[in-house]
Amino acid sequence: MSTATATAPLCRNFVNGRWIESRSGKALERRNPANLQEVVNVSPLSTREEVSTAIAAAKAAFPAWRDTPGPTRGKMLGRAAAIMETRKDELALTLCREEGKTLKESMIEVQRSAGILEFFAGEGRRLGGTTMPSEHAKTLNYTLKQPLGVVGAITPWNFPVAIPVWKLAPALVTGNTVVLKPAELTPLCAVKIVEIFQEAGVPAGVLNMVLGAGENVGDHLLQDRDVRAISFTGSNEIGSLIYGQAARQMKKCQCEMGGKNPVVVLRDADLELATESTVMSAFGSSGQRCTSTSRVVVEEAIANRFVEMIVERTREMKVGSGVDPEVIVGPLVDEQQLKTVRHYIEIGKREAQLLIGGERMAGRDYDNGYFVAPTVFDHVAWNSVIAQEEIFGPVISVIRVADFEEALRVANSVKYGLSSSIYTNDANRIFEFIDKIESGIVHVNAPTMASEVQLPFGGVKATGVGMREMGGAAIDFYSELKAVYIDYNGRRQ
Repeated sequence: MSTATATAPLCRNFVNGRWIESRSGKALERRNPANLQEVVNVSPLSTREEVSTAIAAAKAAFPAWRDTPGPTRGKMLGRAAAIMETRKDELALTLCREEGKTLKESMIEVQRSAGILEFFAGEGRRLGGTTMPSEHAKTLNYTLKQPLGVVGAITPWNFPVAIPVWKLAPALVTGNTVVLKPAELTPLCAVKIVEIFQEAGVPAGVLNMVLGAGENVGDHLLQDRDVRAISFTGSNEIGSLIYGQAARQMKKCQCEMGGKNPVVVLRDADLELATESTVMSAFGSSGQRCTSTSRVVVEEAIANRFVEMIVERTREMKVGSGVDPEVIVGPLVDEQQLKTVRHYIEIGKREAQLLIGGERMAGRDYDNGYFVAPTVFDHVAWNSVIAQEEIFGPVISVIRVADFEEALRVANSVKYGLSSSIYTNDANRIFEFIDKIESGIVHVNAPTMASEVQLPFGGVKATGVGMREMGGAAIDFYSELKAVYIDYNGRRQ
């Protein structure tokens, strides 16, 4: 804990259209994970009472925002997208310094966030239902979508711009009011997002943000009766607790959680394409993406050559601070994540063959940051710890299989089911994989990490529960569906 310093900005809560300093007297100091000597910001550990104030503001603002026409709400999101474009350099640098992504990755995330805002701005003109024929004469049946009320959004540190935006945009355009609780590790990114919405003209109370710890801020959002829905992205441990408590309170809830994403490489695959896609998807963002490639399931007939290519490409990847344009792999986000990744690497050394990496980076450029070398394990058993558990770091596990049928079984052998990919030119195998793979997102000859805003995002099994995010599915989550019957017959039917 710390108090604000002269060089680091003090992050504040945003409640009822005003920036308010927390009264808790407690704060967290956030340092650049690539350079621990740099304090990026100081953020408060807000109290439950401050969360209550934000919820009350959102509740009071709801009736007017609900009655605002959808196209008008959409125009506000459109203005936010335009403002984000003008501030993209500033926002990307903040993301790089606070979370540790490279500047290139940070810029991609900001551009994607602007695209999300543009998409949902257009949804303001498409908030329609359907008309259905009636069994009775002179009767009109139709459905319409209406907002839920106050929504709580709890977001993680690994995509501190995109994930808040992809929760806020559909929630707001459908007429809900929101209390945002961002991750403790990335408060400044959230502050800048809210600044953009404020500049775009979001009315007072419609969007609120309270900074602090999950056991206070997040839990109070979950417990408060005036919060009608919770959208959570984070760990399975926390997500399962949230979903259970939300169900007991009859709150609408969606939880996006872990992943252990496989890439299946068959003997007829384009190995150069598969190599580049696999390495970038595994090591980009230092492996700290729920859609990162974690397992490589490869047919034995081509395994030796493919593994050689993976190791060769891994050796070329520069590790360091994300502000260096040549760096591909930045730091892990904090000391706890560093300990977790190193713990799994030590397990991997006992379970499999370490080919490259496996150590904490040392030297002048690394001693003040949380750097781990990109790591590749070979001859990994499908049921080993490193093949089954989410590591959330720059680690690849190569699992060798005899044929496609075994590859499919191995790919489906984990409790998660977010994203998957197959590299082959065999159309029969492609469509069988699409049919039988247990994942919410499937890629063919493309990396596991890719997604687009107009398509639903989410997974199956332990990865996700509740309705999907992004695309039209997001509109459905943030809406209640009402069926309407209009009888204009003039007599009893």
